[in-house]
Amino acid sequence: MQKLVQGRWRFELFYWDYVLGIFFFSLIAAFTWGSWGDSGRPFLIDIEQATGTNIRNAFIGGVVFNLANILLTAAISGAGMAVAFPVGIGLALVIGVVLNYGLAAKGNPWLLFIGVALITLAILINAIAYHRHGGMRVGSATGKWIGVSIIAGILMSTFYPFVAAGMDLENFVSPAVGKMTPYTSFVVFALGIVISNLVFNTILMRKPLDGPPIAYLTYFRGRLGIHLIGILGGGIWGLGNLFNLLAAGKAGPAISYGLGQGATLVAAAWGVFVWKEFRGSSFTTRVLIGAMFLLFLSGLAIVIMAGGDK
Repeated sequence: MQKLVQGRWRFELFYWDYVLGIFFFSLIAAFTWGSWGDSGRPFLIDIEQATGTNIRNAFIGGVVFNLANILLTAAISGAGMAVAFPVGIGLALVIGVVLNYGLAAKGNPWLLFIGVALITLAILINAIAYHRHGGMRVGSATGKWIGVSIIAGILMSTFYPFVAAGMDLENFVSPAVGKMTPYTSFVVFALGIVISNLVFNTILMRKPLDGPPIAYLTYFRGRLGIHLIGILGGGIWGLGNLFNLLAAGKAGPAISYGLGQGATLVAAAWGVFVWKEFRGSSFTTRVLIGAMFLLFLSGLAIVIMAGGDK
């Protein structure tokens, strides 16, 4: 969605709509799927009985995620999807799988970590490929955006344990007293994103990583269609994240989180094949990109095998 408006709409402005899309979707899901049916606690009852600690954990998860994601969005704007996603979210996958496995050790640890090792190698190869291709075009900016992606990835790896800690991972139908369902946890998480964005995005608008400062008035001058693209992007991500939280109850947080980061591979494919971000690259660079895809696919396949080997 961001790439659709790139060149016409700064990523800082896009991000306001993206965040609103996540929050709106979380509320819609909570008052429909999270409240209908005969089993489980409806959203309003669930949020009322949740303890302050669990609510705080989910909220902190939203704050941490938002800081990571806004840096990732900046890197996408500066370096493209084919680089920012594999480096940033790939790194988040590696660290996050380890952290989440400590939270709930489900799945075969050897297969899980072999898969993660292959994905790590894919990340390194992708960074080398971008340096070879991007270095010829943008010089010192190459290292800058890889650095931003790495920081985003490290931060991104730490948000999921906060959100998972507020849920009863053993029983989503009748969660323990004080714990939340995934729907409720997602609303609190999304609220953390919205509130923290008032700080993080304001700072970025005044001191951008790239380009001149932006006034708030610019956002309100945007056309409705451009705003809707950002809101739709947030809603799409929200749907994927909710399904990821729901899957954590069966697969365990480590495998659910790890497979959820398969978005990295999809984003890299969009960057390479749809947006042509490596157009004009050398034969060696194209071989490196091919190796990156192969290693990423192999790593994700092994993570899936780890989930089936209890």
